[in-house]
Amino acid sequence: MSDRVLLTGISGFLGGHVALQLLNAGYTVRGSVRNLDKADKVRATLAKAGADVSGLEFVALDLLSDAGWTDAVKDCRYLQHTASPFILETPKDPDELIRPAVEGTRRAITAALAGKVERIVLTSSIAAIQYGHADYSRPLTEADWTNADSPTTGPYPKSKTLAERAAWALMDAAGRHDDLAVINPAGIFGPLLDEDPGTSSLLVRRLLDGKLPAVPKLAMSVIDVRDVAALQVDAMTNPAAAGQRCIASEGTYWMSDMGKMLKPAFPDRRVPTAELPNWVVRLVALFDRDVRDNMHEMGIQKRVDGHLGSVRLGRPLIPAAEASVATGNSLVQFGLV
Repeated sequence: MSDRVLLTGISGFLGGHVALQLLNAGYTVRGSVRNLDKADKVRATLAKAGADVSGLEFVALDLLSDAGWTDAVKDCRYLQHTASPFILETPKDPDELIRPAVEGTRRAITAALAGKVERIVLTSSIAAIQYGHADYSRPLTEADWTNADSPTTGPYPKSKTLAERAAWALMDAAGRHDDLAVINPAGIFGPLLDEDPGTSSLLVRRLLDGKLPAVPKLAMSVIDVRDVAALQVDAMTNPAAAGQRCIASEGTYWMSDMGKMLKPAFPDRRVPTAELPNWVVRLVALFDRDVRDNMHEMGIQKRVDGHLGSVRLGRPLIPAAEASVATGNSLVQFGLV
């Protein structure tokens, strides 16, 4: 069997970086897209980033359809399942996020098990760790799980939690617990490979577009996409990753801190560094559903222990400031701000 990797979600922000690192490491990559019309663009993007795309092939897969999964895993030694819906706006129907996340994960894992794939690497999220807890006085670890039934757990963290739970359940039922490795990234920043800003970079975009005079007291954990991709690739062969979760987070920061990271690199832009009074945010929440749905996050810093990622890579993680500025530079380069 060749060192071929089925990579779902190759056209996404993280998926593209995982493909880049896999190709540069000499793997054959079979990338999944919903429509093969995207293949040429993905190939050109990766070639422009310096990858040898002679080892790149494509397959059409849909998270909500059984079609193609059996053939997709043929002759694949590894599965990298990065595909999952991620949106910032709260959907009216939570199943818009939950169904594709959970069903897509089940399809990917089931096909990989049937195809006797050697190891499966799943991209989960710290969202599957940090919601629905009564106590945030300590950093959360890989041993913690989001309470999917908590009224404060929104559709996105619920989708990631249920999807990851489903993955472990399938692996355990097959007696192959140690053949799954999970990466739980924080908010992913870093350089864009093309003009598609994805979702994570929208926060940096909002901080740079000059429309925010100040920011709410909200906190976010941050990781550079290059570190997440490196952890994903490492997890395919690292014995320490077998049957384990791994938080990928450089640190947790207030939005005002992120503004302060960006401001020196973009002196000609009005980057907010001050915090909005809570009463102003509450007033906005009366008219904005997304703000209203996140009011319970105000003033809470949900820290996670990200030291394992650094241990796995054998080096310090890329600083959040560097990751944020790299995102900002890409947004400017592609004319997105």
